[in-house]
Amino acid sequence: MHAPAAEDARTGETLRAALAGLLDGLPARQAAQATGRLIENYRGRTPTDAPVLRDRSDVVAYAAYRMPATFEAVRSALAAFRAGAPGWSPASHVDIGGGTGAATWATAAAWPDGGRATTVLDWAEPALALGQELARGGGVEALREVRWQRQAIGDGLFLPDGTDLVTVSYVLGELTAADRRAVVDAAARAAQAVVLIEPGTPDGYLRIREARDRLLAAGLRVVAPCPHSAQCPIEPGADWCHFAARVSRSSLHRQVKGGSLPYEDEKFAYVAAARFPTALADARVVRRPQLRKGQVLLDLCAPEGLRRETVTKRQGPRYRAARDADWGDAWPAATGEGDTASPTQ
Repeated sequence: MHAPAAEDARTGETLRAALAGLLDGLPARQAAQATGRLIENYRGRTPTDAPVLRDRSDVVAYAAYRMPATFEAVRSALAAFRAGAPGWSPASHVDIGGGTGAATWATAAAWPDGGRATTVLDWAEPALALGQELARGGGVEALREVRWQRQAIGDGLFLPDGTDLVTVSYVLGELTAADRRAVVDAAARAAQAVVLIEPGTPDGYLRIREARDRLLAAGLRVVAPCPHSAQCPIEPGADWCHFAARVSRSSLHRQVKGGSLPYEDEKFAYVAAARFPTALADARVVRRPQLRKGQVLLDLCAPEGLRRETVTKRQGPRYRAARDADWGDAWPAATGEGDTASPTQ
């Protein structure tokens, strides 16, 4: 997806600076060891009554490692949502399983004017405490009044009716199937808009696909990434829908993962849905565009299904737009000779 807007970028830099400050008091070896252990835990099954983040050192290490990637993935999903609902702004926001608040930072970047009642729900008290510390000391006005509330995430979750926006990022995979359904259903009942993000793996995609079906059954309609609310055209097991967000690597990232590149790509799957009318993309670029001599190959999801469009140099403005198109962008329908296509999120 294209580079973030200026406000998104500033908020991301503020978050990275705040996280770097937290690591000042934590020995590098301890941070790396804690992060490695937590990553292994998160790859396994985590019961909903046993949070993996047990104490402050756990939370600091994991936040420094994961918050920038989660922020960028949620930021990308919200950018696609905003493209479909450019005049809409949430007055209330609940972040389910929000932990240290990465999705709340992304929401503040997406709608920086503030004046929003935001509540972060999570079962891990150390994560909530650190999230509150980061939010109040980070210098982002929209985050200062966020409520941080301990709450079991699963069956019995209560959300106030009339909530404008609910986000659930990198949480569904930690839940049992029954709790996963309960969380999605609670969000669908309460919210005007729901944005769900999971890792960009085949399993993450399947969780998003199942959640998408439940949101549609509850009366919401897809805003992004799909350009329709019909059945997903992908055959389960044959492929999966996911996207990528560019993340600047911190020193902790490089220490834990190795490698010298200053960035990495966070792969994620998502769905954004709403109860109010929105503008849908004509099609969505679902793979990295392939640039060939004099042509660009675009793999697209469109209302009629999956298709490949070959845009040639003879198509002038549309060809130039295709060369600038990125994985995850909306792609407009052809309007004939002289088309002035412009890909967007």
